[in-house]
Order: sequence, then C-alpha cells, then structure tokens
Amino acid sequence: MFVGTLNANLVHPREIFIEALKQNAACLIFCHNHPSGDPSPSKIDLEITKRLSEAGRIMGIDVLDHLIISKTKVFSFRESGLIT
Repeated sequence: MFVGTLNANLVHPREIFIEALKQNAACLIFCHNHPSGDPSPSKIDLEITKRLSEAGRIMGIDVLDHLIISKTKVFSFRESGLIT
C-alpha cells in the first residue's frame, strides 16, 4: 500500500511490481481514492495507468483494472475502455 498527500500520490511501477513478483502474481488490480468526491481520472492517473499497464505487459503480469473510488462512485478504467 502506498500513501499520498491530499491531492497527490507518487507511485513508482518498480515498487509495485517488486511486490507482485515476490507474490508470484499473475495479475493486478490497482485502486486509489479521490477524497474530492469526483472519481474521474486526472491526467496523472491516465499517465500512471498507462505506465503500469506497459510494465505489466513486459513482466507478464496482467493489469485487470484500475479503480478510482470516491465516497459514492467508482470509476473503472476497464469499464471505460481505457484498459483492454
């Protein structure tokens, strides 16, 4: 688990995939929250999801989805066609 500030989170794919490799994971689902209440992905969310998906492809670990959770809504990159 990674902890960010009120409006930012620095995620390094290598740190995430190190744990996935240690656990011999075949796939991953990422999720984080938007305390603002709007689960729409930011430009940075879109960029990091692309980087994580590319890293997963290289290592043979499928990225199944990236969920952004707010108090009342959830945004799914898979359901929105942003992860295939």
